[in-house]
Amino acid sequence: MDKPQVNIWTDGACKGNPGPGGWGVLLRQGPHEKTLFGGEPETTNNRMEMTAVIEGLRALKRSCRVTLHVDSQYVQKGICEWMRGWQARNWKTADKKPVKNVDLWLLLNEEIGRHDVDWKWVKGHSGDPGNERADQLANQGVELVRKNKVPV
Repeated sequence: MDKPQVNIWTDGACKGNPGPGGWGVLLRQGPHEKTLFGGEPETTNNRMEMTAVIEGLRALKRSCRVTLHVDSQYVQKGICEWMRGWQARNWKTADKKPVKNVDLWLLLNEEIGRHDVDWKWVKGHSGDPGNERADQLANQGVELVRKNKVPV
């Protein structure tokens, strides 16, 4: 049986870096749509970008063919270009510094391993409807944090 095709748009937001942050996800499979968002009181934009992708992939109940639309080159290049080298150097950068956000890179790599992922980079705030919706959801996550109502 063919794996279902799912489109996922993700985004992260941070008010201050570090500061209160939020993440947002829009998932679409055929006519079906689902949105997710959340946040953390003290985080960075990169962590929220990564969390959005992790949460989007976690929401899938079975292995899927996923087109993952991200506006974060940090996330896309981290997975597609940099991770092999980091792993080979025991999670050190090329200049021998510790890789930031290793906890999330490990989770992201695990989630990606469950699916067939095609990465699509989209320019943020450029009118891509899915990206704009993910951005709105990420900002809702920030507002939840600011109101101290982050879902657990």
